[in-house]
Amino acid sequence: MGRIAVIGAGMGAMAAAARLAVAGHRVTVYERTVTYGGEVRRFERDGFAFDTGPGLLPLPAVYRDLFVKTGKEPLEDCVELVQVDPSARHVFADGTEVSLPNASRAGVVTALDEALGAGAGQRWGDFLVRAREAWDRTRRPLLEEPLWPNWRVLAEREPYPSVPHKKLLRTRRASTLYEIGAWELRDERLAALLNSHALAYGLNPRDTPASAAVLPYLEHAFGTWYVRGGIRELARAVYERCVRRRVEFVFGAEVVAVRAKDGRAAGVALADGRVVDADHVVAGVDPVRLEALTRPTGYRLDADGDVAAGPKAPRPVRLTVLLALRGGPEAGAAHRTVVHAPDDETELDLLTAPGGDRPVRPTVTVLRPADPALRPDGEHESVVLSAVLSAEAGWEQDSTGRACTDFLLEAAEAAVPGLRERLLWHETRLPEPAEDGRGFGGISAPALAAGGGRFLHPANTTRLPGLYRVGGWSHPGGGLAHAGMSGALVAGLIVEGPEFRGSQ
Repeated sequence: MGRIAVIGAGMGAMAAAARLAVAGHRVTVYERTVTYGGEVRRFERDGFAFDTGPGLLPLPAVYRDLFVKTGKEPLEDCVELVQVDPSARHVFADGTEVSLPNASRAGVVTALDEALGAGAGQRWGDFLVRAREAWDRTRRPLLEEPLWPNWRVLAEREPYPSVPHKKLLRTRRASTLYEIGAWELRDERLAALLNSHALAYGLNPRDTPASAAVLPYLEHAFGTWYVRGGIRELARAVYERCVRRRVEFVFGAEVVAVRAKDGRAAGVALADGRVVDADHVVAGVDPVRLEALTRPTGYRLDADGDVAAGPKAPRPVRLTVLLALRGGPEAGAAHRTVVHAPDDETELDLLTAPGGDRPVRPTVTVLRPADPALRPDGEHESVVLSAVLSAEAGWEQDSTGRACTDFLLEAAEAAVPGLRERLLWHETRLPEPAEDGRGFGGISAPALAAGGGRFLHPANTTRLPGLYRVGGWSHPGGGLAHAGMSGALVAGLIVEGPEFRGSQ
């Protein structure tokens, strides 16, 4: 079997490493920081602990499959999974509130009818039926298979079905998520509910294809899950599974170049001068950094005919505020509350543009895990606030961070009773600068069909044989589940070769 060099210890990279080690390969992971997990990190202070990356786990089946395929202990023996119920509490701009049960279409329909008025639940339920059709049409090519060589078929065909329009006596096909809200849901609050699923991934509903309907469908169909102790515990479990499978980790080791020999990847060069030979190189880094690492080989990874891998228009970024509160959570407190923007149209106006003189409060997600592992004792609570904002909002200025922190705290008061009086301290996590030094790094979203290919991600294979892409910036895109699946796809391509067609 071969020698595998993995660049980065993110979730997708570790998923690939564990699978490749089980297949008999000698795998070494080179991580330039001092720990594993990529964006799945933890911040600790004064006995409080916070997930600073993803706070919830969708599609746990992806990681269940990883653990089944790489050892005897199933995922549930390594971490405790808890189904979050209600899935989310939503507080709309007009003050209306609704709590949506987890993984229950009938329960969601009933809850929406009771909160928003008769017929609202049925419209949402009918939308979910159409969203399932889009999911059935795109599940394999966008999640379970390597990116098709004729990927333009995915880019051009909208899988979300047309809807009969009685007054027009014809069908009308929504081309964007925003049009679904306006034409089919016909309620500003339902539209805001739909939009929030796109905003969570940095997508603007106005130009996001209707195929993004699969995002709320996934949550309703497969549920929302939490890992006891925080999502960082999932990263720990995957790391330990890698170590048990004899994957070697080298931390503090920055890869500065991918080496090529005889027309294929042949290893990596490290910042300390070491050169490491390998039969395959798996890169869990963003496209800009990978392009820089491969430049010495003379191979152009982002060539005509491929899904674009280079820098695109600035993607929205995520601002996170960590709260340490005195007093434990009240009985029945929702794990997740989405406090919608008071002016959603202005929020969308500013999502991909500078804030200018019109800052507005964004849609804010409030996570209250009520997990004893994340707080000093039962008389305290740790809370995470997050919002998606423009990458061009002026993050290099301290005043921007302060103003946006105040917006998040204001919104959180609708979710956390007595927040201001309970607040011991807060920590603001600003967006990080992009790899290319221009602006700030955006959020990677799951791959979506239609949209002219703008919502697809580069294939896991590259134009340099033996070099593979893994993680949220490659097919099938961002998010914990999609990153884990990218690891499965890369491992399959290396073990079975180009004929690999994904899980059956």
